[in-house]
This record gives sequence, structure tokens and C-alpha cells, in this order.
Amino acid sequence: MRFARKVWKLLVGVKDALALVFLLMFFGLVYAALSARPAPGRVEDGALLLDLDGTVVEERSRTDPFSVLMDQGASVHEFQARDLERALRLAAGDTRIKAVVLDLSRFLGGRYVHLSGIGKAIDEVRKAGKPVLTFAYAYTDDGAQLAAHASEAWVDPMGGALVTGPGGNYQFYKGLFDRFKVNAHVYRVGTYKSAVEPYMRADFSPEAREDLKLVLDAQWNAYRAEIAKARPGAQLDRMTSDPVAWLRASGGNLAQATKAAGLADRIGDRSEFDKQVTQITGESLQARPGDPDAPPFAHTTLATWLAANPTSAEGAAIGVVTIAGEIVDGDAGPGTAGGDRIAGLLDEALDKDKYKALVVRIDSPGGSVMASERIRRAILRWKDAKIPVVVSMGPLAASGGYWVSTPAARVFAEPATVTGSIGVFGVVTSFEKTLADFGVTSDGVGTTPLSGQPDLFAGFSPEVDAMLQGTVENSYRQFLDIVGKARGKTAQQVDAVAQGRVWPGSNARDNGLVDELGGLDAALAYAAKLGKVGNGKWHAAYIEDVPDTFSTLVEGLSSGSGEQATGYDFMGLVAARQQHQARSAVARLDGLLGARGVQAYCLECAIGAEAAREDKPPRQGSMLATLARLAGWR
Repeated sequence: MRFARKVWKLLVGVKDALALVFLLMFFGLVYAALSARPAPGRVEDGALLLDLDGTVVEERSRTDPFSVLMDQGASVHEFQARDLERALRLAAGDTRIKAVVLDLSRFLGGRYVHLSGIGKAIDEVRKAGKPVLTFAYAYTDDGAQLAAHASEAWVDPMGGALVTGPGGNYQFYKGLFDRFKVNAHVYRVGTYKSAVEPYMRADFSPEAREDLKLVLDAQWNAYRAEIAKARPGAQLDRMTSDPVAWLRASGGNLAQATKAAGLADRIGDRSEFDKQVTQITGESLQARPGDPDAPPFAHTTLATWLAANPTSAEGAAIGVVTIAGEIVDGDAGPGTAGGDRIAGLLDEALDKDKYKALVVRIDSPGGSVMASERIRRAILRWKDAKIPVVVSMGPLAASGGYWVSTPAARVFAEPATVTGSIGVFGVVTSFEKTLADFGVTSDGVGTTPLSGQPDLFAGFSPEVDAMLQGTVENSYRQFLDIVGKARGKTAQQVDAVAQGRVWPGSNARDNGLVDELGGLDAALAYAAKLGKVGNGKWHAAYIEDVPDTFSTLVEGLSSGSGEQATGYDFMGLVAARQQHQARSAVARLDGLLGARGVQAYCLECAIGAEAAREDKPPRQGSMLATLARLAGWR
């Protein structure tokens, strides 16, 4: 008994110690978060500082507070495009803001459509007579796109810019499957439905290559036109057509070559840049003594600026629901479009007396057919309640992302939006050949041709193969029927522009998949018109999840607060983006192989997407994790 009492006291002591540690961590977290940034609403006359230490997205992912607390690595910081646009437009008309500063030292990019909208907002600041200054050690395509709109783009003497253009390589896994004799059962409809090609081929089919080139050429032409308009003297073609000769002309000095190409205005280090901004805005009154990382110039951070300028709730409400990221079954998100979650948000908010119209904002490559249909039906319930529905396509609205757009009375897209990809597929793997190499065989007795099927270890029977292909073909017919009824076309007419083919927004308007070219503002204005608001005031009311207080607190601690952490030089930026790209590629493959049910997903949409969202490792026990271990990956 004496020994048991000692053990009990020891356990109680450990419990009390752990409780004390977590209590101290919690209060330390509260203190750090509160002291890390100015109080909401405390605006300092000077610069609006946008420290973009991460990616620009349509919808921020939810922060996992426990991963941050346990130091398991916080996800890449995300900035909603609409927040940045609103902040810039507010700055243009506010006398307290004398200049705008974009710190792109740790910027990891975003999609063209988002950055183009931010660029237009920067132009509004400049039209208001206020300078916009950017600084980076290294600019790649995304950073150069934003810097092109600045009145002064600075680059570090040891840095530079390199524009590569959209596109790149995609991984094909047939060789890996063949090595381990994994049998990939592929079921698809659509000549251009290339999402399954990585499991069937070692390269792109001619149809998929043609499809991809159409989309990438449209994005590249739009990018070049934007740079030329923002900086008429920029020599982008010289940089991209013969980059070696372009760099050699400046003696291998990338910073000098960047300035010569007109993509940077001044070469200087951080201290010189800060000095220039200080001359415009004055010195900061909020700088903490002894903090060498705090910017010396008067400034207000993005979070403080938005908190000081809450969105208006005046006038009629136009509801806005966001479908961002891969469409999946369940409650996933934000940042991932969980079908149950989004349908639940729409059903809970459905109130014809509160909302005059609904705008569905889409930035998704598609995903689960079941989840897409669940969301579509929830949108239809708004339509059945006599509430007008308008769709605004962002960078992506393809496959399942197009499926959910069909209830709209009018569909808006940007010229460079990637849409279409009307097609479906399914992939299921079996391991009968793999097991046979290890001497494992299968035998059994059945009562019907379907007994024990589909069999992961013994293979699929011809009846199962035929049935699975039949379900995919039926889903495709449903897709054609849904689109046909929405667009006033026959199934045959839709099939002519479907077959899994992707289209830039401008082409999609020409072939009848989109009604009008325009951004979210145009869609909101049209929705207000359908809602018969007239000349009255209205506002966008976002239908979204309310973050819990603890997650918000942790996010405040982990996100940038205006402090100047070490930025990426050119090689560092390339390495950081490569790591992000590698995690994304692994997560995409794992997500597809782990998908349940028929999929409406766009492969082309993932290629060249610098700001990919999927940065989680493969799930333990997943097929990809198993293959990775077999191949000796760590």
C-alpha cells in the first residue's frame, strides 16, 4: 500500500505539473498575441504596411491551434484576396495613409486572377496621389506582377527578379505502379479528362497537352498584357525569350538586370528602403525600444487597418457563399470545400426576408461528385425560395467547380478563369499482382458473380469493372443534363464543349458556358439588380464559419505583425517554393487515391499553381504512404 501511495502521489504530481505548464503556455500565448500587434483600431498616420509573408488565396484555411502550440509547424500564412483589395481601396481615400508599402520578402505567390485584382486596387491608390513602394530580395512571377503596379519597386543588391511564365511539369505514376505491380482500375468519360492520366501513362496524351496549352497561353498573354500596361517600358519578352543573354548583358548581376528590364526602379538594401519610406511617412511612434526588427517608419498593419475599418452592414444584404479549394465529402474547411459544411451554411442562412440575392463565389478545381451535388441542391433551395442566384468565378471553377455553378441566373468569370472540365472519373487500386510476387494467392467460394467484390487483394471481376464504368458514364450523363438545362442547351450541344476540356473564361463565354466577363464586384452589382434593390444601398454579407476565439488568438500570434523577419534571397525563395510544391504534389496524389466515389476534378488546374494549398503530408496508412515506404522514401 505504501508503494501504491507513492505511485499515486507521483502521478498526481505529474498531472499538476502538466496542468501548470499548459496554463503558463496559455497565458504566455495571450500575452504574446496581445503585445505582438497594436490594439484594433489604433491607426498610425503613415504607411499601410502589407507584409505578405505567405500566399494570397480566396478563402483562408482554418488554423490548427494545437499544431502551433506543440510546435509542429504552422501552415503557410494566407491572405484573402478580397481583404487586400478592400484594404488598398480604403487606403486610397483615407488621409491618414500617406503611402502603401508591400513587403514581398517572403511572398510565396497567388493565382493570376487574385493578383490582378490586387494590382487594380494598387492602381487606385496611385491615382489618389499616394506612392506605393515594394521591397523584395527576389521577385518571381507573382511578386513581379504586384511590383509592376508600384510607383517604386525596390530590389536588394544581392537579389533580383526572374519571370518564368505559367506552366511546368506534372508527375506521372504509372512507372511507380508498374514497379510494385499495383493495378489501377481507371474509369472515366471525356477525351480530355486527363486527371486519370498519371495512373495510365508516363506523359500527357495529345488531347491533354492541347487542352493545357490553350489555358496556359491565355494566362501568359493576360500576364504579359498586364505588365505592359502597368510598366510600358518593361522588357519582359527580352527576359523570357533569352534569359541567359539577358543576364549576361548585366555581367551576371541579377539585380542590375532586373532594373535594366524595367521590373525594378531602385536597387537598395532594407535599411535604405526603410529610410526612403520614413522620409515619406515620418518615424513610427509605435516602435518598441530595443526591437531591431520593427519598421522605423510610421505604419499600420493589415490586421489593424481592417479592424479599424469594419465592413459596412448598411442597406440590403446580398449573401455571398465561398466555395474554395477541392470539393470533398464531409465538413472540411474553410479553405477546402466540404460539401456538408457548405450545404449546412446555406441552409442555416436561408432567409428570403434577410437576403435580396445570393452570389456564389467559386475558386475550385472540383472533386467529389456527391459533395458537388449536395452543394448544388443547397443552392437550388435558395432559388426555390425566389432568391436570385448569381455565380462569380475566381481563378478556378472547373469540373465539380462548374457543377455547383449551374443553378445561377447569370455566371460571371474573369478572362483568365479556368473553367469547364465537364467530365468525371473514378480510380480504384488493387494489389493482386503485388501480393503474387510475395507468394500470396487468393481462392474462395461465391454465390453470385459479385460475391466478395470488389476485391482489393484478388482483383476485380469483369462484372464489377463493367458496373463501375457504367456508374461513371451515368454521372457524366447527369452532368451533361444539369449543364444543358442550366444553359439552355441539349446534352449533345454540351457534350461538344465538354469531354473534360478546360476553357479560359473568355473562351467559355464564347461557347456559352459563361454569360459575362467580370469580377466579384460586377457579380454583386448584378445580383443587387436581380434582387430589385434599385437605387438603394446594399452590402455583401458573407455566409461563412465563425472562427472560435482560441484559434483566432493563435492565428494572431503566428501571423505576421509587421516585423521584418529574414526574407528569402533568390535561391531561398526557389527552395521554399520547391518544398511547398513537393508537399502539394504528394498531397494531391494522396487525395486522389484516397478519394471515395466518382470524381469531377481538373488536373490541368493544379499545374503551375504556385500557391497550392495542400501542404499536409500523406495520411499515415494511406496507399501513397505505403508505396513511399516501399520505395524507400522518408
